[in-house]
Amino acid sequence: MISVKEAKDLISQHITALNPISIDLAKASGHILAVDIYAKYDIPAFSQSSMDGYAIKFADHEQELALIGEMAAGTANKIAIQNGETSRIFTGAPLPKGADTVVMQEKITRTDGKITLQDPNLKIGLNVRDKGSEITAGALAMERGNLLSPAAIGFLAGIGVNEVSVYPMPKISVIVTGKELQQPGKALEFGQVYESNSYSLSAALKHEGIEQIVVYEADDDLEILKNVLQNAVENSDVVLLTGGVSVGDYDFVIEAALHCGIRQVFHKVKQKPGKPLFFGTKDQKLIFGLPGNPSSVLSCYYNYVLPAIKALSHKNNSVIEVQAKLTHAYSKAAELTHFLKGKYENGKVTPLRAQESYRLSSFAQANCLICLDETKEHFKQGDILTVMILPN
Repeated sequence: MISVKEAKDLISQHITALNPISIDLAKASGHILAVDIYAKYDIPAFSQSSMDGYAIKFADHEQELALIGEMAAGTANKIAIQNGETSRIFTGAPLPKGADTVVMQEKITRTDGKITLQDPNLKIGLNVRDKGSEITAGALAMERGNLLSPAAIGFLAGIGVNEVSVYPMPKISVIVTGKELQQPGKALEFGQVYESNSYSLSAALKHEGIEQIVVYEADDDLEILKNVLQNAVENSDVVLLTGGVSVGDYDFVIEAALHCGIRQVFHKVKQKPGKPLFFGTKDQKLIFGLPGNPSSVLSCYYNYVLPAIKALSHKNNSVIEVQAKLTHAYSKAAELTHFLKGKYENGKVTPLRAQESYRLSSFAQANCLICLDETKEHFKQGDILTVMILPN
């Protein structure tokens, strides 16, 4: 049995980031850019107005100007103004040839086809977006490694990009094992429990922007589990099994993994909940055998699975570690790291009730996991502890 730190280090050593893929920009939100992007064009591609108003030559701003036409956004018409002339112009429209300034429509007087300016603060170039002021052709628009946020997607679309090279999100398979499991919405027979692990894991994965999730059900039968596991490994980047990783007569995950050519990296971690945790690899595929108890599943997910999944896509871990003061004393047995469901607020953290590994009611209220060192038994009020802030 290994320590929590050793387990995390071993997982990290076996992660190889997924190869970049090219996808449509419209589908790239939330991905990490894999290749630098350079602008192909000056943006704006022409000098344009940032206001509804009148395009003028600034040298003429103190005289009455003759109105000769108008420029609307998207127009293909070209107008040139001479000395003493002006053109009506609208936001986003190209400046007429010869114009260098736009006067807001509220700051003119118009009489008989002529206008007089009434803007004492007018300066040359005012209300004009210069050609290439957003970016010039050939300039670096976005570096590899940047997250494609909504604003980044909009920026790239605005400079004419329609396809990007990104690190993909991993394909995930979730295998739920156990004869006793019943689907929510159906009546419970004697000895049955409702299956919740695929629901919590799928929800957690989707929260991270992962959509390629397949859920399998496998009975407590070695041959069935072998076939399901083999199929899952062939068709996904990460496999999450829930249940069947302990040492009971019906716990077949370890044997099935070996049959499928999965190399065991470790089995069992000095922690509570989640001591029977299994981790193995096949080629560059990651296989996690999670305990069956719902709280153990989520605790192991946030500690081990989520950081690995993020690393596959070149992303930072969504779980943030902070230091916080314990609001009241707490005791545990030595030799195991404990992860307590807790509530963090204003630098303080409180362990919640219902810490048993089969109970999710407290996890549903928690916003953090409190990390209690394996070497200590007693924690006093005011002790500073490491707290894992869970993704909202």
